[in-house]
Amino acid sequence: MNNEAIKDLLYRMADDALIIGHRNSEWTGIGPMLEEDLAFSSMSQDKIGHAQALYNILYTSFGEKNPDVLAFQREEKDFRSCQLVELPIGEYDFSLMRHFLFDHAEAIRYELLQASSFAPLAALAKKVRGEIRYHVMHADTFVKQLSAGTEEAKARMQSALNYAFPYALGIFEPSDYDAALIADGVFAGETKLQQLWLEKVTAIVTAAGLQMPAVDTTKAVYGGRKGYHSEHLKPLLAEMTEVTSIDPSAEW
Repeated sequence: MNNEAIKDLLYRMADDALIIGHRNSEWTGIGPMLEEDLAFSSMSQDKIGHAQALYNILYTSFGEKNPDVLAFQREEKDFRSCQLVELPIGEYDFSLMRHFLFDHAEAIRYELLQASSFAPLAALAKKVRGEIRYHVMHADTFVKQLSAGTEEAKARMQSALNYAFPYALGIFEPSDYDAALIADGVFAGETKLQQLWLEKVTAIVTAAGLQMPAVDTTKAVYGGRKGYHSEHLKPLLAEMTEVTSIDPSAEW
């Protein structure tokens, strides 16, 4: 197996989960209703747990630094998160739509990875599938409910979809290692993932009465997978690492 290819995949997944976990945690205490306050908090905790598990595979299988160092002591340029997860939470309509688009991609990714030839990743995929199934169910429920609500609610959901969609395409930013991952049976590749994701989210969006944006890869927001990020990641990392940066060598 190509170790560099597997490490690149693990960093993409772990960094996405860590960053969106922290972003969505910002709804704690300010959710539009108590149920959503609790839901976003719970899902954020799950995401950060997934990130920790992925960083731990990097540590135990490839000799990378320990999970705390990978999460809190890397430079912005070293992160491989897509730009979608870095964006501020904005209004609830945007956060919900990002949640919907991202978690469907994650659900399909982990479904594919259950058959991975890399045993630690296959085992993790089987372990977290229940949590991610809940995340997707939550997203689908509220996207459908709000899209079927008032004209203003439907318009806001459509606007959020239009805005988030080019960033969501960045989830599937082409990888230099896709051919190796496919050949080794580790992962089916970003192109296959995007195809399955489009089929899934298009069906749900259409059923909800929204208009699916056209897929235009020239407008896809790429860069995050190569270490080129939005202006929002650096301040978020500074906030996330505020405590550990006081004494990086301390044991908490």
